[in-house]
Amino acid sequence: MVKLFEVEFYEKSDGTYPAEEFILSQDIKMQTKLFRLLELLELKGNDLREPYSKSLSDGIFEIRAIQGNHITRVLYFFVVGKKIILTNGFVKKTQKTPESEIALAKKYRTDYERRKENL
Repeated sequence: MVKLFEVEFYEKSDGTYPAEEFILSQDIKMQTKLFRLLELLELKGNDLREPYSKSLSDGIFEIRAIQGNHITRVLYFFVVGKKIILTNGFVKKTQKTPESEIALAKKYRTDYERRKENL
């Protein structure tokens, strides 16, 4: 199958990758599930819907993974040119996605866009 989108990890100015570090901090079963979902995201992009992906607010989306009773989310946004940037991830403990996680994804998106303009 042909990938329609390119998935990348957001890089902070200090050289760290919050979403990648989050995924790699999960157990191997959850990592496998998340990486499979990211492959699906590369194939489907903005056509990927629930239960795998959900729009949260203001152009921020989440990939949704469940392994046993563990629920994880990785937030992302789209960039013109068929690119998807993964910003941050978290273990979901409540029904609602924490506003702080969405705010962090928006902050990373603003930083990403600002740095891309300055290239």
